[in-house]
Amino acid sequence: MTFDDALASLEALIEPGRAEKMSAYHKQARPVLGVPNPAINDVTKEWRQSLSVAERVDLARALWASDIFEARLAAAKVLTQARIRPDDGVWDLIQSWVPDFDSWAIADHVCMAGMKRLTADPARVDVIEDWTTSDHMWTRRAALVITLPWTKQNHPKPAELAVRDRVLGWAAGYADDHDWFIQKSVAWWVRDLSKHDPDRSRAFLDAHGDKLKPFARKEAGKYLPSAD
Repeated sequence: MTFDDALASLEALIEPGRAEKMSAYHKQARPVLGVPNPAINDVTKEWRQSLSVAERVDLARALWASDIFEARLAAAKVLTQARIRPDDGVWDLIQSWVPDFDSWAIADHVCMAGMKRLTADPARVDVIEDWTTSDHMWTRRAALVITLPWTKQNHPKPAELAVRDRVLGWAAGYADDHDWFIQKSVAWWVRDLSKHDPDRSRAFLDAHGDKLKPFARKEAGKYLPSAD
């Protein structure tokens, strides 16, 4: 499948009048076609089933380079799959996109693809640690979003607990960063963790909660009634 074929498939799914609303909601200066997310899910699922890994990487690279909003979402979705072998090319491409992040929707879709590659090879968390010191806010934010799978284990193994504590250390370093998106990412990580590991979430808030903005502190402790 060529980029032109893929773009034509996306354009066939345009809903009249939707592009303007999406541009305003997502605050996009780049071109927006007006394709709903479920439709992108469906068409990219077909692409994943019909293309080899190498072909998917090539298509994703071309979709991303177009700088069309839905094409960038589709680029991420075409690479979002738990089992991909080999996956080094996929992981390298995902990493290459991170400096381009400028939108939560695009960043979160790419992080969804990245989560699959991290859980497939947790040693890649070493790479993510470098993101936490980036001058690029969206890269720092992505370090917490892409590691969200480590908030969800009910019976974590020692290695999983080590990653959990490592990311909480990054979050502690973010507590003084008052950018709204960074504060939100800390709250998101601690809140999701609290559903499975309330003790660690409570300890984090006891130690660092006073540094968070009030909205982030409240969100992080949403499922910890005794945290306030």
